[in-house]
Amino acid sequence: MSNFSSGTNAANSFHQLLKFRYFYYLVFLILMMYKLVHVHETLNIRNVDMNRLDDLIALGSIILVSFWTFWLPRRGQIISLIILDILLTALIYSDLIYYRYFQDFITVPVLLQAGQVGALGDSIQSLLRWQDIWFFVDWLLLIGWIPVMMIYRRCSNHGRIIRHNSIPERRKSKVWIRCMTGLITFIIGFSLTFFPIKHYKDTWAGDLFKGNWWNMSLYNITGLLGFHAYDIYRYTKEHIGSQQLSAEEINHLQDWFTLKQEDHSEQDELFGKYKGSNVIVIQTEALMNFMIGQRIGGQEVTPNFNVLMKDSLYYSNYYHQTGQGRTSDADFSSQTSLHPLPTGSVFVRYPDHQFDSLPSILKKNGYTSNAFHAYEPSFWNRTLMYQALGYDRFYSKNDFTLDEPLGWSLGDKSFFQQSLNKMKDLQEPFYSFLITLTSHHPYVIPKNIQELDTGEFKGTIFGDYLQSVHYVDAAFGELVAQMKQEGLWDRTILYIYGDHDNSLSDKAAYEKFLGKSLSELDMAKIMNQVPLLIHLPDRSQASVNMTEPAGQLDMAPSIMHLLGISTQSYHMMGNDLFDGSKRFVALRSGAFTDGKLYFIPSPNGNFDDGSCYDLQTNQ
Repeated sequence: MSNFSSGTNAANSFHQLLKFRYFYYLVFLILMMYKLVHVHETLNIRNVDMNRLDDLIALGSIILVSFWTFWLPRRGQIISLIILDILLTALIYSDLIYYRYFQDFITVPVLLQAGQVGALGDSIQSLLRWQDIWFFVDWLLLIGWIPVMMIYRRCSNHGRIIRHNSIPERRKSKVWIRCMTGLITFIIGFSLTFFPIKHYKDTWAGDLFKGNWWNMSLYNITGLLGFHAYDIYRYTKEHIGSQQLSAEEINHLQDWFTLKQEDHSEQDELFGKYKGSNVIVIQTEALMNFMIGQRIGGQEVTPNFNVLMKDSLYYSNYYHQTGQGRTSDADFSSQTSLHPLPTGSVFVRYPDHQFDSLPSILKKNGYTSNAFHAYEPSFWNRTLMYQALGYDRFYSKNDFTLDEPLGWSLGDKSFFQQSLNKMKDLQEPFYSFLITLTSHHPYVIPKNIQELDTGEFKGTIFGDYLQSVHYVDAAFGELVAQMKQEGLWDRTILYIYGDHDNSLSDKAAYEKFLGKSLSELDMAKIMNQVPLLIHLPDRSQASVNMTEPAGQLDMAPSIMHLLGISTQSYHMMGNDLFDGSKRFVALRSGAFTDGKLYFIPSPNGNFDDGSCYDLQTNQ
């Protein structure tokens, strides 16, 4: 009898718990809070000096997203909380995966590029971790919980007596309670979210919302959900309604470009020396500078590039200036000498704008301008953007024979060979822009074409990266041989650079490869420096290592200088590498260098909290 009584009491307690409408909401808060905290700890990007209030902001933001569920009947609230759980979990986990590759969070402009996600394939798969299953444990429990609740409801409804005369009064009372509960919950969520944010804004983050240049800074103030809310607000403000620059702002911009031109000189022996030469520019996927000239297991990682350096100008302090647009940002900045956007890609957001671009300028000077990339023409919205940039034709995947399927598409060796074959039919002089693909994340190439012994890195993604770069280097060797065979070598400027870093930020791997410990400054330079090599038709400036800082914005004005085309009437922000003027290179993250100093920004966005190094002493 006592066992029966205990069972009845337990059932009644369980029944009362399920009827308690705050139970489901508390479970929802705990689950979402766990996921946000887990992301924070996994990414390890919170500023330890300022995170005492971060958990309150996270909790408040969850409440603000969900307070309205109290205005619904109990069943409606439960269904809404389940839907919110699914949507928020998908958002949080998507941010985690995106951050592992881009070291950034998803923004509205990135979502407009969501059609590209399907093409990432193996890259996304390589970013998954088995520990991530904990993000979805509640989903698995939910699958088992739903049938249990259906059975429970049937049993509990059996034999229930409904007193109709009390229903209207009870409904009115419940609606009033729901309204007040939702309102009070909103006030709590608002207070937990915005009072700490105001505290940050009134102390160390005063100017961040006025001129945000790094999403990580915003994240350290608003938390993940707050970041997305502010991003939606920012995007809506930017795109809804017409926003014209004032006459004062336009004059200020024009004065900046005028001042820049005053420091620019076109009176030197290299200006126009190669007028009428063909130009081939190769933007190389994830080619970084740290492995140039390095060996592993006695083998050179980039033997052909090393040989080519002896015949060319090599810039050892050349920086990528990309943001979220990555490859498309490198493309845009190099062609237009303008900075990319803080969020999203110019290629996706502004393909209908007009630009002072290198291909369009060269077309005006008698050149045939063409782009070559053996991938889907719609990826990064290239089809539309290349029209805006002024190319005569874009040779995409549809124009190549996939006789060397490798990685994402066509192997670089065949890509170079087929591209040069197409150039034979072009009217000279021509400008050809080639984008490689084989050394793309996750850097896996078949064993039968692997020629580099990566030793202790074998089987790691770092070793795979070195292996893929070694293959691309071999493709460079075949490209040069074919150019000589076709007679292009002596009448063509060859310009080779890396587009961005490899997204591998584990310092231990770099220290092991380079055989030395690395400082914050060392890692900052490694992750931002890509090589630049310029081969001139007469081997002028051969075997010269230029140590002055340079960046991707510098390509267009520098090539125009060699061809004798003035930049005076164009709006370009980059340096002319040949005019002898002082250099200043600014990165999209807010870092910058002038060759003497190197500034690394702080995650909180406050300039005074950044780190500035003397490059002579590294102090």
